[in-house]
Amino acid sequence: MSGLFQDDPAVPDDTPPVPDGPGLFGGAVSPPVPEPLHASPYRVLARKYRPTTFDDLIGQETMVRTLRNAFAAGRVAHAFMLTGVRGVGKTTTARIIARALNCIGPDGTGGPTADPCGVCENCVAILAEREPDVFEMDAASRTGVDDVREIIEVSRSRPMKIRTKVFIIDEVHMLTRNAFNALLKTLEEPPPHVKFVFATTELRKVPITVLSRCQRFDLRRVRISELQQHFARIAQKEQVTVEPAALEQIARAADGSVRDGLSILDQAIAQAEGPITGAQLADMLGLADREAVFELMEAVMAGKPAATLAVTDRAYEHGADHGTLLQDLLELLHTVTRLKTIPGLRHSQDLPEAERTRGADLADRLAVPVLSRAWQMLLKGVAEVETAPDRRAAAEMVLIRLCHVADMPTPGDLVRKLSGNGGGQGNSTGGPDLPAGDGGGGARAVANGAPVAASAPAPAAAPRLSSFREVVALVAEHKEPMLHAHLLHSAHLVRFAPPVIELRPEPDAPRDMAPKLAALLTEATGTRWTIALSAAAGESTIAEQGNAADMARRTAAADHPLVRAILDAFPGARIDTVHDKTADAYGLPATVPEVPDMPEFAPPDAEYLDEDPMEIDT
Repeated sequence: MSGLFQDDPAVPDDTPPVPDGPGLFGGAVSPPVPEPLHASPYRVLARKYRPTTFDDLIGQETMVRTLRNAFAAGRVAHAFMLTGVRGVGKTTTARIIARALNCIGPDGTGGPTADPCGVCENCVAILAEREPDVFEMDAASRTGVDDVREIIEVSRSRPMKIRTKVFIIDEVHMLTRNAFNALLKTLEEPPPHVKFVFATTELRKVPITVLSRCQRFDLRRVRISELQQHFARIAQKEQVTVEPAALEQIARAADGSVRDGLSILDQAIAQAEGPITGAQLADMLGLADREAVFELMEAVMAGKPAATLAVTDRAYEHGADHGTLLQDLLELLHTVTRLKTIPGLRHSQDLPEAERTRGADLADRLAVPVLSRAWQMLLKGVAEVETAPDRRAAAEMVLIRLCHVADMPTPGDLVRKLSGNGGGQGNSTGGPDLPAGDGGGGARAVANGAPVAASAPAPAAAPRLSSFREVVALVAEHKEPMLHAHLLHSAHLVRFAPPVIELRPEPDAPRDMAPKLAALLTEATGTRWTIALSAAAGESTIAEQGNAADMARRTAAADHPLVRAILDAFPGARIDTVHDKTADAYGLPATVPEVPDMPEFAPPDAEYLDEDPMEIDT
């Protein structure tokens, strides 16, 4: 029998006593309800594994090194601007800076340090987000000037407990112009006990006057390999098995954002029953399996529409979006092109194993022009899918077009093929000859921007001022743009007999064109020149001659068998430009006419002018 102060040995010590009689209000007393095993709220992985020190940050080595050196040298800036895509650690870095500025160490005597202890009163309070002197404001919801004035007013008083007041303003680019202006003076000359840390994803929207007052750090996207390793460590801590293929897909879907990747990993853990596989991730995210993307690209580049549509059908059955499938194909095409142009990437650990093996094999088999053509078609195809009423049909049409152009030769291949089959006799350089333009050979036709013929060597340089064109070019060299323009468009050459030039000016030509030209030539050559104005028709203006020569070159190029074959093979192609390397700056052949002897007298209707125009009666 138990005594008054003795427990009943049959009842365990941790069992609450059960009243023998009725309750206070006459009813039977119910036994106490035990608390649930998981009473504490669940913390998502992005918050549970948020970095608390600079060492915990991944992928931001440059910023961490700079901040460590600044704290070691006592040269911590009064304002920081942290920019980068979402989820790379901007706000997290701001909180670490706040703890680093206010850490007092385990013994309470420490100063600012790049390695906050995490156990002192200040570190614990800031980490728990309950320190009143560390202010966090979301500028997306508090954008007005009154919010900034409140910050300015608070900054004037000294902190209550910690060493330095820290104002963390997230998405600072959302502040209004007046709010930025109100902040400028305080930001330029803040009190010694105040630090500002700004975070933004849209740096271009922040006024330059604010940027110039801050120390800027660009937080880069985290590499796929670094994300994979980080997620693998977290999965191990969570005692979850994740296949390497699934980790790779999570890292790719994260797009450089640690937070986005952890959110995907959180969702995958909740969904999976057992190990997390790549197939489960593809189903969950609506992505195409990576192997399926490689199969799709191989089928497209081999020109096999049936195999291509079979791959898309399987991806569709597994829930993949056709627009996403094209984007994955576009990404793989870019990777293969990089492997083609930079062979050293085949040994880079930043690329997954599939890219280093199957991607390198595709790069060896595909030419750069083929990859470039597919890239352009896919870019247009992705836009078509986004605006089409039926995304699946639009995507399939894009892929079918890609299949049918896979075996189509590139413009360069077509030129070589046609040249070898009699499309034109090859010259010494291996390229076909094109018909010469006005004034000789050496024309080079351009169809849709691609050169299709070689050019002949340029002739030797002509004697100085041996033609009216050289006179006009000399005016351009002497930086006389107005006189040059009038000589080019408003002057008809009647006779060129140095040092006499006979011209017929257009009605819109200025009256001082002739004396200005005479003075310039006399000064440039040391010989007295005379400019005579005539009523004779003369030649076309140099501008008109250049246009006519260009039209002749276009016509000659269009009549060439090789060019006609190219235009027929590529519907919609056109000749944009025909370049003649023997032509001068005005598009005319650089021929050297013989200079006739100067006659004893000028024609009766000529009007001779030198520096001072004068009338000549006959």
